[in-house]
Amino acid sequence: MKRRNAIKTIAVVGAAINSLSTFAVAMPNKNSIRNMWNRTKFTDLLGIKYPIVQGPFGGGLSSVALTSTVSNAGALGSFGGQPFTAKEIVETCIAIRKATDKPFNINLWVNDRDERLAKFNDEDYKKLTDLFKPYFNELGLPIPERLTDLGPKFEEQIEAIFEAKPAVFSFVYGIPKGDILEKCRQLGIKTVGTATTVDEAVALEKAGVDALVATGFEAGGHRVSFLRTAEDSLTGTFSLIPQVADSVKIPIIAAGGIADARGLKAALALGADAVQIGTAFLATNQSNASQDHKDKLFSPDGKYTALTKIFTGRLSRGIRNRLIEELKSKEDLLAPYPLQGKFMGHLKAYPATENSNPDFKAYWAGQSASLLKHRDAKILIESLVSELSK
Repeated sequence: MKRRNAIKTIAVVGAAINSLSTFAVAMPNKNSIRNMWNRTKFTDLLGIKYPIVQGPFGGGLSSVALTSTVSNAGALGSFGGQPFTAKEIVETCIAIRKATDKPFNINLWVNDRDERLAKFNDEDYKKLTDLFKPYFNELGLPIPERLTDLGPKFEEQIEAIFEAKPAVFSFVYGIPKGDILEKCRQLGIKTVGTATTVDEAVALEKAGVDALVATGFEAGGHRVSFLRTAEDSLTGTFSLIPQVADSVKIPIIAAGGIADARGLKAALALGADAVQIGTAFLATNQSNASQDHKDKLFSPDGKYTALTKIFTGRLSRGIRNRLIEELKSKEDLLAPYPLQGKFMGHLKAYPATENSNPDFKAYWAGQSASLLKHRDAKILIESLVSELSK
């Protein structure tokens, strides 16, 4: 009897050891776990190495050098085509392809004219010029006449996407018509929409886009809401991501306030398949931001940002300055987009130049500018990869 029990015990122990050995073989070791972070639905979709997207900057802040550097490093480089004609967008794509054979993204604005523009009359424009007259006088600049040429339209720009065929076409402020998305599918162009709320994310998935950017209010630049007003769509990134992850099946790119490896880790843990990083790439040598803008991002001032409509007529996040503070209670007098931005161009505030007065300049920045460390885009990506691989 004792002998039978002993044999049974040995058999059970042997089976347990066998089972543990099998489990140990099946379980990935620490090194393989570290190397798995960069394999996601988004990297599989595009065939890229890392789930990192460089934010596409409007206002002329994008550059061929930045886009190609990011793509060559294994992430997804982006170029904001918002201010450019269709011809210029095609030429930009040609220049990018000369610098990289990797996938890249061209971004456009679906809604590029505010509805209020049609009702903005001469009396309204007079109120606008009266509001800004002291600043024009201070700089010795004449008050501009109202412009009629407000720049290229989305309907014209989209033709450049069909002609140039970038690997990715991303868009903000709405959803393109179904025939546009279908043509992109036929041409092999992946489409990426942008959501500031769960409802917008669901709408994008229903429209048939390939992936979406879920962007929180921490992000620098424009708040790109389209179902409700930007003021009513101010969800934080790390609240938005898990809610979107529970609501859609397509790949999710987290954006807003992500500037280092900690943010990347957190976003992936909450259900994102990639991150979009804006301010940290804007601050690099390769971006087309002016040097004083880049320096400002690394300065103590970078900690203090505000949402404002002063520079373009649409809600945007930038570093606080005199103009934002003095006119924050007067935003009802501003012109609609894009007229406000064109008007501010005469004040040399937007698009801002190297010699713009910092009191009046648009310094776009997200809420995590104080975390910035790197002034080179390639080194920034290498740093993120190194931290995630530890």
